[in-house]
Amino acid sequence: MEAARAAAPGAERGAAAVLPERLQRREAERLQGAERQRQRREARVVEEERSEFFIAAFAREREAVEGLLAAGALEEAAARLQGLQKLLTESVRFLAPYEVRQGQEAVARLQSDLGARRQQLQPKKKFAFRTLKKEAAPSCESRPAEPARPPAASPAPAPGYGPAEGEPGGPPLCGFSGFEDEELELGPAELLQRDVLLSELRGCRVRLRGNANTLRVRDCRGCTVLCGPVSTSVLVDGCSDCLLALACQQLRTHRTRSSLFYVQVTSRAVIEDCTKVSFAPYTWSYPGIERDFESSGLDRNRNNWNLVDDFDWLASDMPSPNWSLIPEQERINCWE
Repeated sequence: MEAARAAAPGAERGAAAVLPERLQRREAERLQGAERQRQRREARVVEEERSEFFIAAFAREREAVEGLLAAGALEEAAARLQGLQKLLTESVRFLAPYEVRQGQEAVARLQSDLGARRQQLQPKKKFAFRTLKKEAAPSCESRPAEPARPPAASPAPAPGYGPAEGEPGGPPLCGFSGFEDEELELGPAELLQRDVLLSELRGCRVRLRGNANTLRVRDCRGCTVLCGPVSTSVLVDGCSDCLLALACQQLRTHRTRSSLFYVQVTSRAVIEDCTKVSFAPYTWSYPGIERDFESSGLDRNRNNWNLVDDFDWLASDMPSPNWSLIPEQERINCWE
């Protein structure tokens, strides 16, 4: 009994020592948790402040561009519009996806308005379609291309200042529609700062050697589209089993599947309702492409080809299953 009583004070002292250690650990964990919460709150405040600044600055610049377009000051409007695109591109990292989408849609509308105003104030000569003979394989006889057919569909009206390309009273349509198994081509004089539409093509190979203003590729199947520098935006919508080489400021891809993209893009590419789309850096070239890059205003040293925002995939800790990078050993380097 005396030995037990003698041991009791030592046990009590040990228990007393353990208790403060536990309390200290808990207090340290509590302080660490509080610090993390404080940092998260501060980060949210900073992002909200950045977002508010962006919204105000974007609205001011958008109104300025609209005013310049209405006044007919197209060169100044184009320069301010490029600044607006740059503001959006540099702000993507802290904006919510819906804010990015709204900004991109606003820029696209202004780009369409600018193209329409250019056509109104500086009408160009009437465009004529042309097709080339299909290049035959070495072991096959060449066959002549079918005569060019008229476009099957006109583009959607451009909002703003007058008829869009292809509409009654508007400038003639630039592009190809409704062709099958054809070799199609447009050159620098035909493309310069034009809005181009490729629609309802099947098994075609399209070469666009020059500097277009915008490009829309809609409802195409099994096609190859090789395009020179586009000053503003490219929209790919409703396509499948296609191969596309595109250089632009902004790339939006909707309702597209099983397609390969070789891109030079200064902002982050956007996909929506897409599956099995893959990306690699832009490698197509042709005589005069450097001149076209200069006239387009695109920065050849800036390429976000591997930065893709999937609006259908919101998880930040897992990659989207809808897009991937083309393995380096599988990429195309020789196009002809």
